[in-house]
Amino acid sequence: MIDPDGLIVDVVTIQCRAVIRRDVVARVGIGAALVGDVEVVDCSADVDLVVEAVAEGMAASGTVSARWTGPCRRCLTRVEGTIGVEIREIFEAEPTEGETWPITDERIDLAPAVREAVLLALPLAPLCEESCRGPEPDRFPTGAPDDRRPSGDSRWAILDGLSFDDPRRPD
Repeated sequence: MIDPDGLIVDVVTIQCRAVIRRDVVARVGIGAALVGDVEVVDCSADVDLVVEAVAEGMAASGTVSARWTGPCRRCLTRVEGTIGVEIREIFEAEPTEGETWPITDERIDLAPAVREAVLLALPLAPLCEESCRGPEPDRFPTGAPDDRRPSGDSRWAILDGLSFDDPRRPD
């Protein structure tokens, strides 16, 4: 049995081996998901997971994807994109903090794992395009400096002619 939101799975039939695996394919609400100024569009994600019994308890594996939007870190125009992340999570009756998820009342709730995967995959500082130079490229350059050699301190100019090759040593 899968709940109407698609993220709570009854595991009794899987544990009893009546069903070997349960596919969870749905578009689900994950609540407001925001990292900095980057947010998930429509507070929803697409899940394509398989829930199956493993020695430790239950395993959920597959992909989670979501559309996101946020400002370009250089020019601040609105940028949109899609994240896709592979997940493999273990659910146990006695979960280990930060490592596995709980099985509660013979059910697993995939929502926290899906939400965490989406939040961790969101870009922290998106770019509208790699060549974006920002609003004032002359004042705030974004790329590597030109191939020109920077002018150094004239007091050290004598060292420019210094060579570390030993002319007495044959090649």
